[in-house]
Amino acid sequence: MNISIPELLSEERSIGVFLLVTVAMGGGAAWLAGRAIAGTWRSWWQAVLYALMVGCVVRFFHFALFDGLLLSLRYYLVDAAVCLLAALLGYRITRVRQMTTQYRWLNAPAGPLTWKPMSAPPTSKRADSG
Repeated sequence: MNISIPELLSEERSIGVFLLVTVAMGGGAAWLAGRAIAGTWRSWWQAVLYALMVGCVVRFFHFALFDGLLLSLRYYLVDAAVCLLAALLGYRITRVRQMTTQYRWLNAPAGPLTWKPMSAPPTSKRADSG
């Protein structure tokens, strides 16, 4: 069985079309949707819903602009997976930035995708001599 990577990812013979439409346009739109959802303090599952909708739009762009298949589950799942990854990354990076800037006395950054609680300052125990 001889299947190339462009055929596996998309029905177009050009990886450039996949990179342009799915990764750049769809991933960019999903990234911005994830950032907007995190910026308004909504839940992560809403980013998933928006990413699935952006995946439908990406599939339509493949169909309308490059004569791709509109109703193809395999290609929709690839498009939706790219959009889902971008949306969740945008959501998480924005949420980490929110938690470490708005609550900087409670949280410290622990990388681009996580934060950690600030360590409490050591308390000095005074001996009451009385």
